[in-house]
Amino acid sequence: MVVKAGTYLSRIDGPEDLKKFTPQELKILAEELRDFLIENMARHPGHLGANLGVVELTIALHYIFDSPKDRIIWDVGHQSYIHKILTGRRDVFHTIRQKDGLSGFPKPSESEHDIFGTGHSSTSISAALGMAVGEQIDGLNKNHFIAFIGDGSMTGGEAFEALNNIGATKNNILVVLNDNGIAIDENTGSFTRYLTRITASHTYNKLKYRIWRVFRGTFIQKIANKTSTALKWTWLKKSNLFEAFNLRYFGPVDGHDIRQLISVLEDLRDINGPKLLHVITTKGKGYKPAEKDQVTFHAPGRYDAKTGEILETSCESTPPKYQVIYGKTLTELAEKNDDICAITPAMISGSSLNIMQNRFPDRVFDVGIAEQHAVTFAAGLAKSGRIPFCTVYSTFLQRAYDQLIHDVAIQNLPVIFGIDRGGLVGEDGATHHGVFDLAYLRTVPNMIIAAPMNALQLRNLMFTAQLKKSGPFAIRYPRGNSDDKKWEQPFSEIEIGKSEKLREGKDIAVISIGQPGLDVVSLYPKLDSEGISISHYNIIFLKPLDENALHEACKNHKAIIAIEDGTIKGGLGTAVAEFMMEHSYFLPLIKLGVPDRFIEHGTVPELKKECGFDAEGIYSAIKQTHTKTNQTK
Repeated sequence: MVVKAGTYLSRIDGPEDLKKFTPQELKILAEELRDFLIENMARHPGHLGANLGVVELTIALHYIFDSPKDRIIWDVGHQSYIHKILTGRRDVFHTIRQKDGLSGFPKPSESEHDIFGTGHSSTSISAALGMAVGEQIDGLNKNHFIAFIGDGSMTGGEAFEALNNIGATKNNILVVLNDNGIAIDENTGSFTRYLTRITASHTYNKLKYRIWRVFRGTFIQKIANKTSTALKWTWLKKSNLFEAFNLRYFGPVDGHDIRQLISVLEDLRDINGPKLLHVITTKGKGYKPAEKDQVTFHAPGRYDAKTGEILETSCESTPPKYQVIYGKTLTELAEKNDDICAITPAMISGSSLNIMQNRFPDRVFDVGIAEQHAVTFAAGLAKSGRIPFCTVYSTFLQRAYDQLIHDVAIQNLPVIFGIDRGGLVGEDGATHHGVFDLAYLRTVPNMIIAAPMNALQLRNLMFTAQLKKSGPFAIRYPRGNSDDKKWEQPFSEIEIGKSEKLREGKDIAVISIGQPGLDVVSLYPKLDSEGISISHYNIIFLKPLDENALHEACKNHKAIIAIEDGTIKGGLGTAVAEFMMEHSYFLPLIKLGVPDRFIEHGTVPELKKECGFDAEGIYSAIKQTHTKTNQTK
């Protein structure tokens, strides 16, 4: 979308330009920004709802503070689109989340205004405090540090750890709590209810704010502050949670009243020390379809900007997504076994656990954005005799690695990990690719690690896992549509640690794990036509490895090619290399997978091609290996 000449938005080349406008002009700018965002997201999908909700708040922050001298850290970063538009990236905004285009999250290499890279939640307060203390050590304490955090992110343990630390400092840190009652799905837990209670009770907060405004900077302020504290204890009979952390609390304020926001932020800028501003916003604000269906319009894909109609919907001829197959299969298993429970850290709809939740609401637990708690909670359920399916995105499971080891694996508890979005996930980029799980799980004793090649195999692995009565069992599956519409077959148990040999050949042994095996299968006709004979092993289990299959592969072929949609450092390729070294097999080993660097955003096919393990890359590796191993010396 090209910005129309003469609009206020067309006059914004950087945040300093905002200061030339009156508050009334800023209100008009806010509507222009909403229109710009709605039109762009309709054509170039991204995170819509959260960004519509922070338009006025983002304008006000940049109007009062001086970025990048004043540091604004966004948490979670998917609500930073308006910030990107206002900080010189308006004309390239249409490239967001596309290969070689703008990132969907703050990215310091992209702009000096992106102070800290944030894709995962609950990190902003810690980062702001670290930067503030760093400047303090250098004798500087003039700049402001703003941690912009959503209410969903405040359920993450790191946020509370940071609050505990920040209250013991005197740094000029402002925590802006964006309270919209929803992360991706509706927020759950006591913290959400607490925010609702303090939002509904304004008496003390209004009194305190008036005291600050009238007596700001005078000795009367100190006396008044003590008076307000006494009133808080005698009238309310309890302390505000944030003030218990020694943060000065202000709010709640209307996050869509730009005049009030500017006034409040201007006051807070002049108050030294740590403080928190509680702002109430509406996710999807200003776009009726997004306000009405906040879950769908969190990241709706392509839609009609005028009507809100979603344009990319599954049809009967399209195979279902892997997470839908997971959700339906888990519900079916739960119907047969009352001990089966499901846990997720704030990804009910994303992981399709809403299917089971609708059927068995008392056996599905959304614990909020709290992956560490999710894993240990699952361990507790397993200890009590339940069969917990801890369902979490691969990239988020990284946040609970200690709990996975300490609370599950050491005690050999039968927690089943449904690891969603394994492998390259596409447009969300480096912070969200699930490429490290195979490697980091493989080092953990007692772990069973499996990755299905297709939808039916996912279903049968889930069935197999719930039959096992001891030890953790990880099932890793990719993002996106599956390969088969006919996946709803009767359950069949899979022998743990047993691979399947899909093709018999004599030249090269191709060993794959997970969905990349389908690319190998697609190459069979082409390889046959060129006289290249391969054996193909779908290894299924990274741990325990099928050593019989590996012995056969190494003894009967001229070379081995290992293929995975994870990092080649520590994954399947490494496991095969270790096996070959241990058993003194000295033949060529080619490892295909994600190279030892962070992969940026783009479509999954684009990124697989970049990494060299799409069908074309696999064919090229087989062809070159065949040529080399058949050359006469």
